Amino acid sequence: MGLTAYQIVMLVVLVVMLFFLSDSSVAKRIRYETQIKELEAQIEYYHQQTESDRQKLHELQSNDEDLEKFARENYLMKKENEDIFIIDE
Repeated sequence: MGLTAYQIVMLVVLVVMLFFLSDSSVAKRIRYETQIKELEAQIEYYHQQTESDRQKLHELQSNDEDLEKFARENYLMKKENEDIFIIDE
């Protein structure tokens, strides 16, 4: 190609600047890819959580016994003339 030493040095400097010092550098790209994977994992977790909550809601809406059990366990609700004892594990 007939490049001089000065041209080769300038070419190397240019490549370094483009790949490592610019806004679209290799390090930033790797960091963004990692962040994207973490966010996709969070999206999947929340999709699963939403589906689980949707199933629980359906169970609570369709069965009064389950609704009463849920209210008793989570909100410490009770019937009249009934005592509640809370046991911490």
